[in-house]
Amino acid sequence: MAFLLVFVGTPLAPPAWSEEIPTQSKVILSDVYTIDRKYPSMRGPYGVQEVQLGEAGSPSELVWVTGYRAVMVGPGGESAASQEFMCHSNLDIDMERHRDLFQWKKQVSTRLFTLSQGQFDITFPAGFGLPIFSDEVFSLNTQVLNHNIEGQTFQVRHKIAIDYVRAADLKTPLKPLFMAAATGLVLLEGQGEQGENAYFNVGNPDAEDHGPGCLIGLGATQHTYTDAFGRKFSGHWTVKPGREVNRTLATTWMQLPFDTTVHYIGVHLHPFAESLELRDLTTGKTVFQSKVRGTPEAIGIEHVEYFSSPEGLSVYKGHEYELVSTYNNTTDVDQDSMAVMFLYLLDKELQKTNLAHTLPPLF
Repeated sequence: MAFLLVFVGTPLAPPAWSEEIPTQSKVILSDVYTIDRKYPSMRGPYGVQEVQLGEAGSPSELVWVTGYRAVMVGPGGESAASQEFMCHSNLDIDMERHRDLFQWKKQVSTRLFTLSQGQFDITFPAGFGLPIFSDEVFSLNTQVLNHNIEGQTFQVRHKIAIDYVRAADLKTPLKPLFMAAATGLVLLEGQGEQGENAYFNVGNPDAEDHGPGCLIGLGATQHTYTDAFGRKFSGHWTVKPGREVNRTLATTWMQLPFDTTVHYIGVHLHPFAESLELRDLTTGKTVFQSKVRGTPEAIGIEHVEYFSSPEGLSVYKGHEYELVSTYNNTTDVDQDSMAVMFLYLLDKELQKTNLAHTLPPLF
């Protein structure tokens, strides 16, 4: 049965609090993608573009990115299209240059945002943002998929909006965020010291401290990660028919540089996901659990839960964290899966740099 989830309303409407903060939006259109067959996740047409918030040749200035939004539209860039064709929209940055500009010591992922089926926008709590210089270059990766429709051809494109405010326009600076990710993995090759499921970059795990470790699995694509012990892992794996619960030690991926608070959490999952949970293994408590609502009578995701709060949730450098993904493959064939939780954390290090005069007090 063909199913089209069509976006209704005004695409890329401005954030609800835009009257309080003078928000601008950089709108980008991807190339036009032709969909003429079924494409599983990560297998459809894709493209990469370079993007800057400032105009070419204009002086560099500090801006605050406050949100990121994406919808599928028709070839002209205005008409609504089915959101079920969304595979993902990723925004990355040259992190080495960014670290140098902001005098960071911490190591951080190049990824700033990912949007996919179930969540088409991220808007930080009012008063928070990612500090960026206007001449920094983003890499925008967009891809389409088609799980359900055969015998028809569609032409669609991604319409992206990066919301930001100029530091010069603010009476009170925003509180700075940075992104850390927790990624689900399966083990492809190699084992732990005692033959148990392995932990990425952990040679001698203690199950009491580190949890049971990720599953031994089958990669859905050829993209793999090799840890310091020569073991191969995949973050894009196959789920066989039935329910699968996969637990991954996420501490080394998150690389928390200090105790801080998380103010926004976004989630990336594939169809047949039921939930994604971040657990603090040190305390035995759940930090956040996102539940998923699948697309009725079709393969897809209608909604994933996210977290947003000006008060935030506490996370700690010295704690161990585990990511728990639950999939329920209700078909009779293998399906692909991913599980990533994107944490937007208060940047306490940035307050100590020479940009401190542009930032609010955090303590």
